[in-house]
Amino acid sequence: CALTLHNYNTAVHLYVGSVLNACNLPQARHDIVVDIYERLPVPFGLVRFGVAPDHPEVKNVINTFTQTAHSERFYFHGNVNVGMDISVEELKEAYHAVVLSYGAEGNRSLAVSGEDLIGVFSARDFVGWYNGHPSNKELHPDLNCETVVILGQGNVALDIARVLLSPLDMLKKTDITQRALQTLAASRVRRVLMVGRRGPLQIAGTIKEVREMINLPGTKADLLPVDYDGIAEALNGRNAKEKVDRAHDKNIENGGWWTGSKQAMGIRFLRSPVKVLPGADGKRVAGIRLAVKKLEGSGEGAQAIPTGHTEDLECGMVICSIGYKSLPIDPAVPFDPRRAIVQNNLGRVQGTAGLYCSGWLKRGPTGVIATTMNDSFDTARIILNDLEAGTLDMSIHKPGAQDITALLKARGVREVSFSEWEKINSEEVRRGEALGKPREKLLDVEEMLAVAWS
Repeated sequence: CALTLHNYNTAVHLYVGSVLNACNLPQARHDIVVDIYERLPVPFGLVRFGVAPDHPEVKNVINTFTQTAHSERFYFHGNVNVGMDISVEELKEAYHAVVLSYGAEGNRSLAVSGEDLIGVFSARDFVGWYNGHPSNKELHPDLNCETVVILGQGNVALDIARVLLSPLDMLKKTDITQRALQTLAASRVRRVLMVGRRGPLQIAGTIKEVREMINLPGTKADLLPVDYDGIAEALNGRNAKEKVDRAHDKNIENGGWWTGSKQAMGIRFLRSPVKVLPGADGKRVAGIRLAVKKLEGSGEGAQAIPTGHTEDLECGMVICSIGYKSLPIDPAVPFDPRRAIVQNNLGRVQGTAGLYCSGWLKRGPTGVIATTMNDSFDTARIILNDLEAGTLDMSIHKPGAQDITALLKARGVREVSFSEWEKINSEEVRRGEALGKPREKLLDVEEMLAVAWS
């Protein structure tokens, strides 16, 4: 996204890559005008394509963004691929400041044999499939299996487990895609196991997400009591106790199972993948081999070390939720391949004045939406500080979107405005209402463009 500062004598143009930066800066200074560039014809990024469909309250930030987008000091430029349609250097020529916040769209590799077998998916692709991301519209996960193993125990892993096991009537009321609903309706999955390399105290999922999973209707807890030995003593009544005790107590009080349940959600601690096991045809996943670990040390600082033992789990699908990584967008932007972030100091990109970054691209793929929100505010404050300090030279004329739009037009790239996005939005809401849902997302970019430009 791009920001433009404007007064009647001087135009100061800033390119910014975060919805939340875009909302914050115009509120902070009344001479700021925002241009936001987005690769897809639709806005909202992670909020639209990453947040679980049964968490509509998390998507309320869309309302704030929409209010800002209706301001006369804001311009949305959808269908523009920065790094391909336009370069970062060209943006820097047109704007006084550029802020990149395009997130982490790469997947971390398991680095084990068998991860390319049919039935092995990245969490990013699987989430994109049920949330309607155009790049995942051709994904066809085969849920004709009883057990799914998810590698990872963070909130994304919990979201996926919940979607796989949620009653269909619950999901029908959300904005999950109709394609995903049809696949889930035919699903034979009855057991989801979430595997993590550390112990209960180190589980990455938040208390809220764990509680939702444990309380899922019709689902029993599949836990190993031995995993919780000594937990009460280690916690000493601290809040982290909730993460494991609710699950542990219900599991034990029902003799290890929740009675009357037809499906199970399991958590396996102190395990890490060694190999994805193929079936008889050598092409499709049939199981996974895990290294068994043990904790050394005490409390949350305990370290998981190998025991030398392994165990095999049968499953028909493996979903890798072991983290994301940012990718370089342009050779002009200094990038740290080891940490997979843009090289920066507090959001100021190193070695290039007027270039900033925000979000996972700035600090790595950690935290929830609130974390990223606060981070974007920090970057916005850095920009404002640099404006006040004169680090950004406001005396130099920069044409902003005027030049970028001309370059894009010459290259045959047609932008999507916010009012044109609202046509897409109206069509999605209309289709959703016909199905009793908040919306039914368009999955194809060409169809989005046809609606936007109709």
